[in-house]
Amino acid sequence: MEKTTLGPQALLYPMPAALIGAQVDGKPNYMTAAWCAIAALKPPSVAVAIRRSRYTLKGVREQGTFSVNVPSSTMAKEADYCGLYSGKNRDKSRLFTAFYGELKTAPLITECPLNLECKAIHFLDLGSHTLVAGEIMQTYISGDCLTDGNVDPGRIDPLIFISGASKYHRLGDEIAPAFAIGKD
Repeated sequence: MEKTTLGPQALLYPMPAALIGAQVDGKPNYMTAAWCAIAALKPPSVAVAIRRSRYTLKGVREQGTFSVNVPSSTMAKEADYCGLYSGKNRDKSRLFTAFYGELKTAPLITECPLNLECKAIHFLDLGSHTLVAGEIMQTYISGDCLTDGNVDPGRIDPLIFISGASKYHRLGDEIAPAFAIGKD
């Protein structure tokens, strides 16, 4: 198969359209981040790249906590809004119903089916962005997103961002059982 070079680009699929929450200047603020991933199993950790100019990063640094909220595909409009506008200029605290968990300083979004409450443990400056590593202190999931007591990604219906095309998608079909198909 012929390959075409694109030069260095930040392409890796799928990208979640996660809503990062932080307490800034006394109120909840949210930003959309597609550069977000699981970083470690023990302790459970995430990494999120946040542009250094973002208002949300100020809150993460000040509080030492943040949340990763996974919106369903039905929340595309709200997620897009949080990526378009800064909390410096627009109050996003009333966009969602906030709740606070064990850390008490990381606003979580009730309307999102999955929430990760995190303690910031490392900040790494990488040019345009700061990579924030956070230890997941608690996980919250809507009860209707469980099947037989297990997390059901289909019921979460996470919003997926496709860079380059600048479009939102949702998860597709199951292909094969992991940790099994490769044994054949």
